[in-house]
Amino acid sequence: MKSLVPYFVLILVLLSSQTDAKKTKTVSSQGPDCTQIKALSPHASSGVYVIHPHGVKTPFKVYCEMQADGGWMVFQRRSGGEVSFDRKWAAYEHGFGNLTHDHWLGLKKVFSVTKDKTKSWTMRVDLSDHQGVAAIAQYIDFRVANGKKGYRLHVGEYTGDAGDAIRGADGGVDQNGYRFSTFDRDNDGCSPCIFGDIAQNKCTMSEGGGWWYSRCGSASLNGHWHPVGDHIGYGTGLHWRTWKSHKMSSAKTSRMMIKSV
Repeated sequence: MKSLVPYFVLILVLLSSQTDAKKTKTVSSQGPDCTQIKALSPHASSGVYVIHPHGVKTPFKVYCEMQADGGWMVFQRRSGGEVSFDRKWAAYEHGFGNLTHDHWLGLKKVFSVTKDKTKSWTMRVDLSDHQGVAAIAQYIDFRVANGKKGYRLHVGEYTGDAGDAIRGADGGVDQNGYRFSTFDRDNDGCSPCIFGDIAQNKCTMSEGGGWWYSRCGSASLNGHWHPVGDHIGYGTGLHWRTWKSHKMSSAKTSRMMIKSV
């Protein structure tokens, strides 16, 4: 009987080549953004898609929320405490979490989408509390600057029923135009801010999570997630204080997403 070794070697080589082919296979883009995908496929359902924004070398995956008014790219989602948002600058820049659940897409990717000057972007913020009450804040002309400029935030006119927390419930705390801050990259306007009788130099110490802090502001959706019964009286929760300002109540869920118009 002839040896079967050469045949086994051949099979292993073929399997190895197929595995390598799978590893090097690139996923084709389904469109430049969620809005265009929805426009080309009106019956497309919500889910993970591959987009290839203009001027970007490598396509990347995003979660597209397909609604009647168009396709929205989700770049922030909070619904529980499984994913910690108490992260360093690098994590907020590149993204973390699960696209189909709680996640932060990444400032670098948000910039790569909104830098397209041929389009205007609308940002929508969806909120809900532990009693099931929901609210919306929407801003036209949304964009962020590049990393060298600290991913500076820009929003235009506000509409909705949650209030314009980015521009603030109080005077002098407008976050529009501020750079992003994390606990290892302090770009806020707090020097120092007074919380009770404690002076703190970083908004991330009092508010939690990374955000476009000013001094420190009325909007902060990346802080610590608090369950029902433990969501009142904390400065580190999910705050949109033009909506839930009394006793610093933390929201239950938040979702931030953009679409081109």
